Amino acid sequence: MEKEKNSSIISGYFGVLSILVFWGVGILCLSLANENPAGILFSMLLIALGGFCAKGLMIINPNESAVLILFGEYKGTIKVNGFFWVNPFFIRKKISLRARNLNREAIKVNDKLGNPIMIGVVLVWKVEDTFRAAFDVDDYVHFVDIQSESATRRLAGHYPYDNFDDEQKEMTLRSGGDEVNHKLELELSERLQLAGIKVLEARISHLAYSSEIAGAMLRRQQATAVVAARMKIVEGAVSMVELALDQLSKKQIIDLDEEKKASMVSNLMVVLCSDKDTTPVVNTGTLHQ
Repeated sequence: MEKEKNSSIISGYFGVLSILVFWGVGILCLSLANENPAGILFSMLLIALGGFCAKGLMIINPNESAVLILFGEYKGTIKVNGFFWVNPFFIRKKISLRARNLNREAIKVNDKLGNPIMIGVVLVWKVEDTFRAAFDVDDYVHFVDIQSESATRRLAGHYPYDNFDDEQKEMTLRSGGDEVNHKLELELSERLQLAGIKVLEARISHLAYSSEIAGAMLRRQQATAVVAARMKIVEGAVSMVELALDQLSKKQIIDLDEEKKASMVSNLMVVLCSDKDTTPVVNTGTLHQ
């Protein structure tokens, strides 16, 4: 398979000098023709040849390239910036080598669990192989756009959006971070290699549940958070009750039988685990009243 190659180039200033010589000689011959048809024809031919050669002048700006084609045959690529002259018969296809941003709007896809989510990506890319970009795909810019969407859908199908039961159990789109972005970058690099595109960076820019399930998932997240908080509260309350009973027993502040201990534990657990401030009832009598 043919690959990118550098084209031989001539300085544009030499080309300008050659064109001026053609025009100068043509004008001089025209002034000396003395209405000689052959001399006039030769003069006009020189002037026309100079004008035709002027079509070969071209400027290559920094981070720009030109693919040269002669009668359907690839002749090379110019990647050096400057002023040049090439064969006027060459078809020149300019391709930018600058880095470009693709900020795709969020699209609706299904994650690994089948939940509809909205996901968007940002892609930074540049053309690395001009031959592939020019000839292996029809439109390399459109190719990047379509393949980025395809890679995004494939990535979403490999990971769940979130894991409510155990966040450490499986990598998710929300918690994956650099690892998920790296996976996306590799996927895009493999797909865009066909068009000679180099992926500089790829990352998820937008991630959310689709509108039809967003409300339900929000309630689920809230319920999960409440359960997790309650588990911590109960765990702490049990430790505090255990410590209180242990301290009362060691310091012999009060002698509690099993029934009183159970009542004390029940009251402490209510106070410590309640989601609202408790209202105490003060007993001004004895412990048995």
